[in-house]
Amino acid sequence: MKSTFAQPGCVTWIGVRPARLKPLQPVESVQAIEALGLEGDHYASPGGKRQVTLIQAEHLQTVAGLLGTDVVSPEQVRRNIVVSGINLLALKGRRFQLGEALLEYTGTCDPCSRMESNLGRGGYNAMRGHGGITARVLRSGRVGLGDAVLAGDE
Repeated sequence: MKSTFAQPGCVTWIGVRPARLKPLQPVESVQAIEALGLEGDHYASPGGKRQVTLIQAEHLQTVAGLLGTDVVSPEQVRRNIVVSGINLLALKGRRFQLGEALLEYTGTCDPCSRMESNLGRGGYNAMRGHGGITARVLRSGRVGLGDAVLAGDE
């Protein structure tokens, strides 16, 4: 059961952070670099467990609902990649393909105190359980908008 997914996911948004505390820059595609992270992202680091951050589009809608607002943008939650149609937590302990790149789930991406300033009062608690995942890059490749997200054995 744990290896069965109803459908592949889809990349719907990509952003890189050029420097600490700087706004994310939306891009149409990015090069994922083996054992480093996303080209142009300040979190790219050799051996790091947080080389790429991902969140579900469905969770952005949930967080918006919990905050009583219409929209929460990817820039506000500071994740690199937004996907839809696949439960990211179901990738725990797995490798997965993101466009041409191969990634490995490394943990949950818990909210930080910046969520209060980015999302407003209650932002931190709204993000709890909806913050997405972290991953490391196992094989380099291009990731673009509309690319599939496939679990390791799909």
